[in-house]
Amino acid sequence: MDTWLPGSAPVGSRPASGAHRGDRLGLPADGVSSVAGFGRRLAALTVDWLLGYAITALFLGADASAAPFTVLGIWFLLTAVPVAVFGASAGMTALGIRVASIGDAAVVGVPRALLRTALIALVVPPLIRDADGRGWHDRATRTVVVRTRA
Repeated sequence: MDTWLPGSAPVGSRPASGAHRGDRLGLPADGVSSVAGFGRRLAALTVDWLLGYAITALFLGADASAAPFTVLGIWFLLTAVPVAVFGASAGMTALGIRVASIGDAAVVGVPRALLRTALIALVVPPLIRDADGRGWHDRATRTVVVRTRA
């Protein structure tokens, strides 16, 4: 079902028994550069969302909760721009994870970072994950979230 997405595995290719997340991508089982777990990713997203809310509150005062699209827009910028340039948002950096490009590209780049962030904003793509722990947003942009510290 997911084979139409770039970066997806061929039909019928599942990790062998005992294989770890990221094995098909050539990543280690644990430690630096291993696939980041869902908990760290969710915590990083929460930190970024709270930063977006705090910045919105600075400009709008107590009415920040009445402006969800403003919070969404600020979160989008706080996530897409640093991921495009540095590979990690503030929340990702705080939790020791980053977005890595699959293939030869050194950085994710602007188009893929914008698409990836837009898909995260839709909520569902990050929740549907493959055997490597990559959501649809990562598969569509040929990226993987890895740990930067043990």
